[in-house]
Amino acid sequence: MDCMETVVAAVTKAAGRKSLYHFTRAGNLRAMAHLDCLMSSYALYPYSAGERRPEAKQVKYGEHAATINAHLRIPEHMMDAACTLEQFRSILDRHVFFWPTVRDCRKMLDTYTRREPDESFAILKLDAYSLLSAHYGAVKLSKYDSGSSPRFPHRCSYRKSPAMFLQLARFQTVSNSVVPAKASEIREILVEGRVTRLSDYLQCIYIEEKDRQAVPERWRNIAQPLIGVFR
Repeated sequence: MDCMETVVAAVTKAAGRKSLYHFTRAGNLRAMAHLDCLMSSYALYPYSAGERRPEAKQVKYGEHAATINAHLRIPEHMMDAACTLEQFRSILDRHVFFWPTVRDCRKMLDTYTRREPDESFAILKLDAYSLLSAHYGAVKLSKYDSGSSPRFPHRCSYRKSPAMFLQLARFQTVSNSVVPAKASEIREILVEGRVTRLSDYLQCIYIEEKDRQAVPERWRNIAQPLIGVFR
Protein backbone atom coordinates (compact mmCIF):
# COMPACT_ATOMS: atom_id res chain seq x y z
CA MET A 1 0.00 0.00 0.00
CA ASP A 2 1.54 3.35 -1.04
CA CYS A 3 1.51 6.58 0.96
CA MET A 4 -1.67 7.95 -0.62
CA GLU A 5 -3.58 4.73 -0.05
CA THR A 6 -2.39 4.57 3.56
CA VAL A 7 -3.52 8.12 4.32
CA VAL A 8 -6.92 7.78 2.63
CA ALA A 9 -7.50 4.43 4.32
CA ALA A 10 -6.76 6.00 7.72
CA VAL A 11 -9.26 8.81 7.12
CA THR A 12 -12.01 6.47 5.94
CA LYS A 13 -11.39 3.42 8.17
CA ALA A 14 -14.24 3.93 10.63
CA ALA A 15 -17.65 2.57 9.64
CA GLY A 16 -19.24 5.99 10.03
CA ARG A 17 -16.67 7.66 7.78
CA LYS A 18 -16.99 5.63 4.58
CA SER A 19 -18.99 8.38 2.88
CA LEU A 20 -18.82 12.15 2.52
CA TYR A 21 -21.89 14.40 2.59
CA HIS A 22 -22.36 17.56 0.57
CA PHE A 23 -25.20 19.92 1.43
CA THR A 24 -26.74 21.89 -1.44
CA ARG A 25 -29.89 23.47 -2.76
CA ALA A 26 -32.23 21.35 -4.85
CA GLY A 27 -32.11 24.00 -7.57
CA ASN A 28 -28.37 23.42 -8.05
CA LEU A 29 -28.71 19.73 -8.94
CA ARG A 30 -29.39 20.29 -12.63
CA ALA A 31 -26.17 22.25 -13.18
CA MET A 32 -24.19 19.71 -11.14
CA ALA A 33 -25.48 16.85 -13.27
CA HIS A 34 -24.85 18.63 -16.57
CA LEU A 35 -21.29 19.59 -15.62
CA ASP A 36 -20.75 16.38 -13.62
CA CYS A 37 -18.84 18.31 -11.01
CA LEU A 38 -19.09 20.35 -7.83
CA MET A 39 -17.55 23.79 -8.09
CA SER A 40 -16.40 26.22 -5.44
CA SER A 41 -18.33 29.47 -5.19
CA TYR A 42 -15.28 31.34 -6.55
CA ALA A 43 -15.14 29.05 -9.58
CA LEU A 44 -18.81 29.82 -10.22
CA TYR A 45 -18.54 33.55 -9.46
CA PRO A 46 -14.96 34.91 -9.36
CA TYR A 47 -15.95 38.43 -8.42
CA SER A 48 -15.88 40.51 -5.24
CA ALA A 49 -13.41 38.09 -3.67
CA GLY A 50 -13.31 38.46 0.09
CA GLU A 51 -16.43 40.57 0.35
CA ARG A 52 -19.10 39.15 2.63
CA ARG A 53 -22.29 37.84 1.03
CA PRO A 54 -24.98 38.59 3.62
CA GLU A 55 -27.53 36.64 1.57
CA ALA A 56 -27.54 33.73 -0.86
CA LYS A 57 -26.74 34.84 -4.39
CA GLN A 58 -28.01 33.51 -7.72
CA VAL A 59 -25.30 33.35 -10.37
CA LYS A 60 -24.87 32.13 -13.93
CA TYR A 61 -22.11 29.81 -15.10
CA GLY A 62 -22.38 29.70 -18.85
CA GLU A 63 -25.93 28.57 -19.51
CA HIS A 64 -26.38 27.20 -16.01
CA ALA A 65 -27.99 28.90 -13.02
CA ALA A 66 -26.80 28.22 -9.49
CA THR A 67 -27.21 29.66 -6.01
CA ILE A 68 -24.18 30.19 -3.77
CA ASN A 69 -24.64 30.46 -0.03
CA ALA A 70 -24.28 33.53 2.09
CA HIS A 71 -21.23 33.94 4.31
CA LEU A 72 -22.07 33.36 7.93
CA ARG A 73 -20.95 36.14 10.24
CA ILE A 74 -17.61 35.52 11.94
CA PRO A 75 -16.59 37.93 14.73
CA GLU A 76 -13.33 39.79 14.21
CA HIS A 77 -11.93 38.42 17.47
CA MET A 78 -12.19 34.87 16.06
CA MET A 79 -9.52 35.72 13.49
CA ASP A 80 -5.80 35.12 13.83
CA ALA A 81 -3.80 38.35 13.81
CA ALA A 82 -2.10 37.32 10.55
CA CYS A 83 -5.35 36.81 8.62
CA THR A 84 -8.18 39.25 7.93
CA LEU A 85 -11.80 38.27 7.55
CA GLU A 86 -11.62 39.24 3.87
CA GLN A 87 -8.62 36.99 3.29
CA PHE A 88 -10.29 34.11 5.12
CA ARG A 89 -13.56 34.40 3.16
CA SER A 90 -11.56 34.44 -0.06
CA ILE A 91 -9.92 31.16 0.99
CA LEU A 92 -13.24 29.55 1.90
CA ASP A 93 -14.79 30.53 -1.41
CA ARG A 94 -12.13 28.61 -3.30
CA HIS A 95 -13.17 25.25 -1.84
CA VAL A 96 -15.95 22.68 -2.06
CA PHE A 97 -17.03 21.50 1.39
CA PHE A 98 -17.98 18.07 2.69
CA TRP A 99 -19.05 16.69 6.04
CA PRO A 100 -17.41 13.40 7.03
CA THR A 101 -20.33 12.34 9.24
CA VAL A 102 -24.11 12.40 9.01
CA ARG A 103 -24.33 14.16 12.37
CA ASP A 104 -22.42 17.23 11.22
CA CYS A 105 -24.38 17.36 7.97
CA ARG A 106 -27.66 17.30 9.87
CA LYS A 107 -26.60 20.35 11.87
CA MET A 108 -26.14 22.28 8.63
CA LEU A 109 -29.49 21.12 7.28
CA ASP A 110 -31.23 22.16 10.50
CA THR A 111 -29.55 25.57 10.43
CA TYR A 112 -30.50 26.34 6.84
CA THR A 113 -34.01 24.96 7.19
CA ARG A 114 -34.64 27.38 10.05
CA ARG A 115 -33.02 30.27 8.19
CA GLU A 116 -34.71 29.62 4.83
CA PRO A 117 -37.93 27.68 5.54
CA ASP A 118 -39.24 28.08 1.97
CA GLU A 119 -36.09 26.77 0.28
CA SER A 120 -35.59 23.18 -0.91
CA PHE A 121 -32.38 21.39 0.01
CA ALA A 122 -30.64 18.15 -0.88
CA ILE A 123 -27.78 16.10 0.53
CA LEU A 124 -25.36 14.24 -1.72
CA LYS A 125 -23.77 11.09 -0.31
CA LEU A 126 -20.46 10.21 -1.95
CA ASP A 127 -17.92 7.43 -1.63
CA ALA A 128 -15.16 8.89 0.54
CA TYR A 129 -12.26 6.66 -0.46
CA SER A 130 -12.58 7.10 -4.22
CA LEU A 131 -13.27 10.85 -4.06
CA LEU A 132 -10.35 11.56 -1.73
CA SER A 133 -8.02 9.39 -3.81
CA ALA A 134 -9.00 11.08 -7.07
CA HIS A 135 -8.51 14.60 -5.64
CA TYR A 136 -5.71 13.77 -3.22
CA GLY A 137 -3.53 16.81 -3.93
CA ALA A 138 -6.43 19.25 -3.56
CA VAL A 139 -7.91 17.89 -0.31
CA LYS A 140 -7.60 19.63 3.06
CA LEU A 141 -8.85 18.61 6.49
CA SER A 142 -10.22 20.78 9.27
CA LYS A 143 -10.77 20.12 12.94
CA TYR A 144 -13.45 22.82 13.05
CA ASP A 145 -16.43 24.13 11.11
CA SER A 146 -14.39 26.78 9.34
CA GLY A 147 -17.17 28.92 7.91
CA SER A 148 -19.22 29.51 11.05
CA SER A 149 -18.74 31.10 14.43
CA PRO A 150 -18.73 28.96 17.59
CA ARG A 151 -21.59 29.50 20.00
CA PHE A 152 -19.20 30.88 22.61
CA PRO A 153 -16.36 32.39 20.57
CA HIS A 154 -14.62 33.97 23.57
CA ARG A 155 -14.05 30.50 25.01
CA CYS A 156 -12.34 29.13 21.89
CA SER A 157 -8.70 28.11 22.10
CA TYR A 158 -8.10 28.55 18.35
CA ARG A 159 -8.34 31.38 15.85
CA LYS A 160 -9.40 31.14 12.23
CA SER A 161 -6.65 31.30 9.62
CA PRO A 162 -5.24 29.21 6.74
CA ALA A 163 -3.26 27.29 9.39
CA MET A 164 -6.42 25.42 10.42
CA PHE A 165 -6.47 23.58 7.07
CA LEU A 166 -4.24 20.51 6.84
CA GLN A 167 -3.24 19.06 3.49
CA LEU A 168 -4.47 15.46 3.30
CA ALA A 169 -0.96 14.25 2.43
CA ARG A 170 0.30 15.64 5.78
CA PHE A 171 -2.32 13.87 7.91
CA GLN A 172 -0.78 12.32 11.03
CA THR A 173 2.61 13.93 10.31
CA VAL A 174 1.93 17.29 12.00
CA SER A 175 1.92 17.90 15.75
CA ASN A 176 -0.31 20.93 16.12
CA SER A 177 -3.44 21.33 18.24
CA VAL A 178 -5.16 23.38 15.53
CA VAL A 179 -5.34 20.55 12.97
CA PRO A 180 -6.77 17.02 13.26
CA ALA A 181 -4.34 14.37 14.49
CA LYS A 182 -6.71 11.43 14.03
CA ALA A 183 -9.71 10.66 11.85
CA SER A 184 -12.22 11.18 14.64
CA GLU A 185 -11.07 14.81 14.93
CA ILE A 186 -11.84 15.65 11.30
CA ARG A 187 -14.90 17.88 11.31
CA GLU A 188 -14.76 19.12 7.73
CA ILE A 189 -13.18 18.08 4.43
CA LEU A 190 -12.44 20.61 1.69
CA VAL A 191 -11.46 20.19 -1.95
CA GLU A 192 -9.84 23.17 -3.63
CA GLY A 193 -11.41 24.37 -6.86
CA ARG A 194 -13.81 21.63 -7.92
CA VAL A 195 -14.68 17.96 -7.69
CA THR A 196 -14.75 16.41 -11.15
CA ARG A 197 -16.40 13.21 -12.44
CA LEU A 198 -19.00 13.58 -9.72
CA SER A 199 -21.08 10.63 -10.90
CA ASP A 200 -18.16 8.29 -10.20
CA TYR A 201 -18.48 8.89 -6.44
CA LEU A 202 -22.17 9.70 -6.04
CA GLN A 203 -24.00 7.05 -4.03
CA CYS A 204 -27.29 8.71 -3.19
CA ILE A 205 -29.18 12.01 -3.31
CA TYR A 206 -31.42 12.65 -0.33
CA ILE A 207 -34.25 15.07 -1.03
CA GLU A 208 -37.81 15.77 0.08
CA GLU A 209 -40.37 13.82 -1.93
CA LYS A 210 -42.09 17.04 -3.01
CA ASP A 211 -38.81 18.17 -4.61
CA ARG A 212 -37.97 14.89 -6.34
CA GLN A 213 -38.51 16.39 -9.80
CA ALA A 214 -35.51 18.65 -9.17
CA VAL A 215 -33.28 15.57 -9.40
CA PRO A 216 -31.95 15.22 -12.98
CA GLU A 217 -33.04 12.12 -14.86
CA ARG A 218 -29.55 10.59 -14.87
CA TRP A 219 -29.54 10.55 -11.05
CA ARG A 220 -33.20 9.91 -10.29
CA ASN A 221 -32.67 6.20 -9.64
CA ILE A 222 -30.44 7.01 -6.65
CA ALA A 223 -32.77 9.61 -5.12
CA GLN A 224 -34.06 8.80 -1.63
CA PRO A 225 -36.30 10.62 0.90
CA LEU A 226 -34.35 13.20 2.87
CA ILE A 227 -35.27 11.65 6.20
CA GLY A 228 -33.49 8.46 5.10
CA VAL A 229 -30.02 9.97 5.47
CA PHE A 230 -30.45 10.12 9.24
CA ARG A 231 -31.64 6.55 9.79
